[in-house]
Amino acid sequence: MAEREGSVAISYWLFAISYLLMTGLALADGTEEISMKRRQQGILTGMPFMANLAPRTFVDDLGRKIYLAKPPARIVSLAPSITEVLFAIGLSEQIVGVTQFCDYPPEARAKPKVGAAFPNIESVLALQPDLVLAAREFIRPDVLSKLEQLKIATYILEAKTLEDILSHIQTLGRMLERTAAADGLATSMRRRIADVKARTEPLPRPRLLYVLNSDPLVTVGPGSFIHQLIELAGGTNVAARARAAYPKLNLEEVLSQDPEVIVFPVGMSEGIPAHEQQRWQRWATVSAVKHGRFHRIPSVLLDRPGPRIVEGLEMLAKSIHPEAFSDRNAP
Repeated sequence: MAEREGSVAISYWLFAISYLLMTGLALADGTEEISMKRRQQGILTGMPFMANLAPRTFVDDLGRKIYLAKPPARIVSLAPSITEVLFAIGLSEQIVGVTQFCDYPPEARAKPKVGAAFPNIESVLALQPDLVLAAREFIRPDVLSKLEQLKIATYILEAKTLEDILSHIQTLGRMLERTAAADGLATSMRRRIADVKARTEPLPRPRLLYVLNSDPLVTVGPGSFIHQLIELAGGTNVAARARAAYPKLNLEEVLSQDPEVIVFPVGMSEGIPAHEQQRWQRWATVSAVKHGRFHRIPSVLLDRPGPRIVEGLEMLAKSIHPEAFSDRNAP
């Protein structure tokens, strides 16, 4: 059963990655321009861009403006990471719908479901939301168009970096009148990130392969926040020169890179099944295999751009450089 659930989740991630690759070309230029402008306006300091906008107007990561006359009372979340943020800043009562993958905190499992990887528009509408929050990779253009036609405020998030994740938390805090809680959460996360960086920065940087999917082999490259996590944790991503955020690799490329550490995201509903992890034992000449440096980290901590991403970063750093965390208890 666990393997079946794992394969469903892998398909979920592969479908999302494929969708991004197909739609990314059409949106890339505009999104990059928007991203650059927002960074220039101070987003890297945790202050999302709101210049020249009405106090209740917000610009999402597709460059779309939405106006909220008052804080939404009925919110539908279409991504697990967004659901985690909403609960973390004290908005559990306002959440009226989530996806089947929204399983944290445990209270999220009791919320009405609107679909899996992509929402069922009728289920969303039945909940009468006054705000829909979605990750770019999990909302189809036709669904977004329908929500816009019905005048339902829809805000799209796309996290490419850790700073994007932090600024999203703070933006949602302002949007939903939970500024203090959101700013406090972001500040705490920044402090933990800085601590990891200080511990790992002076150390050697072993070559690391992150196995997002094993067949076909998909990993993470520049343009993904997991690539940034690897660097902050003190590793060198073997796909650092890839031209895609989620590149496919062939086995020859991996063997030539000779990863010293291999990381598998794992979990009951997301991650790499155990039998697929065992296949790597066949490559006895690979340094990570020879030295037994296979590490398993809950996928929900590394793959979801939400509040628990810092916990995933800490676990990743301890896996790569346990000596840097000798003053702490083992994870």
